[in-house]
Amino acid sequence: MAGAFAGKVALVTGASSGIGWELAKQLAGEGAAVGVVARRVEPLNELVSQITAAKGRALAVPADVGQREQIEAAFARVRAELGPIDLVVANAGVGRPTLLDPVNMGDVEDTFRINLMGVIYTLSAALPEMLARKSGHLVAVSSLASYRGLPAESAYCASKAAVNIYMDGLRMHLRGTGVRTTTICPGFIKTPMTATNKFHMPQLMEADYAARKMIQAIRAGKKVYNFPRGLHFLIKLSRWLPDSVMTRVMGDYDSEAKQAVADRQK
Repeated sequence: MAGAFAGKVALVTGASSGIGWELAKQLAGEGAAVGVVARRVEPLNELVSQITAAKGRALAVPADVGQREQIEAAFARVRAELGPIDLVVANAGVGRPTLLDPVNMGDVEDTFRINLMGVIYTLSAALPEMLARKSGHLVAVSSLASYRGLPAESAYCASKAAVNIYMDGLRMHLRGTGVRTTTICPGFIKTPMTATNKFHMPQLMEADYAARKMIQAIRAGKKVYNFPRGLHFLIKLSRWLPDSVMTRVMGDYDSEAKQAVADRQK
């Protein structure tokens, strides 16, 4: 296998399904040795089996990105077995509705712990080695939802907005160090996380297509990559719309969100 990432070592979180799964497979297809990290062991082992069957190199490392000690231990194992890490993709995330009465506080806390602190823990675990080598690439997968608060999605949107701001500051702080950053903000992608959504998802993308677009952005060294372009434009436009319009567009999403949470708790 040969490609832009030949001879590199990559670590991808949230790799047990969806975007992370496709990112890991495609990076391996371009010649990278990939450490795949997620909480679920069985899907990780299956992913490694598929990569190795295609003559690639991969290592499954179960870990919860919301637990700093676990993600640091995962990095140590990947370094020990695959070598120094050149590329880190902090992709792990959750999408859970924010309810009103009562507020589902446990879900809100988990959303910030995984979507924000998980990114910070993941990238921070890579920084010392990259700074010492004066090379490396840190990637955070955010969302177009980071640019607009949406009803029943307050926690999710806020957690992703925080990732964007964190990455902005990190990028400037790393100037001159040889370590690059990329923030990726995709729209709707067909994954297990979006499978329960009952509302219309415009420009819904397949995970393999979205992963290809992300890898192109990483390869090009983009600072921030928003896609698809049409949905990004609509999100930016929506910031100027009255709240009443946004509420009407979202329709009965709040009641649908409450039912989705109830179904998950059964």
